Amino acid sequence: MASGVSSEPAILDAMGLAADPELEFRFTESAHRILADLVSGGAALGWVEPPSRDEVAELLGHVVSAVQAGDAALRAAYLDRRLVGLGYWLRYARPTHRPHADLEKIAVDAAVQGRGVGRVLTAALVADAREAGIEVLTLDTRGDNGHALHLYRSLGFTEYGRLPGFVAVGEHRYDKVFSMLDLRQQS
Repeated sequence: MASGVSSEPAILDAMGLAADPELEFRFTESAHRILADLVSGGAALGWVEPPSRDEVAELLGHVVSAVQAGDAALRAAYLDRRLVGLGYWLRYARPTHRPHADLEKIAVDAAVQGRGVGRVLTAALVADAREAGIEVLTLDTRGDNGHALHLYRSLGFTEYGRLPGFVAVGEHRYDKVFSMLDLRQQS
């Protein structure tokens, strides 16, 4: 490419991120920018209002601690050393549910949506879950997020439940869609 811009994202795990001090230093600020911009645009990421930098820092600190304990995976997508997406899963905390995890968040910068970043991030997190011995990976999606629902179905997730009109955003109501990927069925 004449511009020198890579078309394939580099996907780093938490260890790879920690191994690059420059990226690690900028990670929270870059993640905050992506999450706040997406929520400002109406994305369903668990906030009604854009999160503060401190909220994002606290969330990421929790995820990194869980990664260090073997109870989570974190992935970051970079294009030319610029964070363009992130995602993570957390193992269920209850002792009887330890083989299960919830894919908590996949967030891709609006500027690169549609270029496969979400697919690559999600596939990496599924592979991490399989390697960690996770048997069932679950997630929930707002019902109007057709692109995410299509992506998850294409990666083998199946819908196992739906709460009609559960999510309220102002005067609008959306379904909450629950999906799962049974990793026991795959090798």
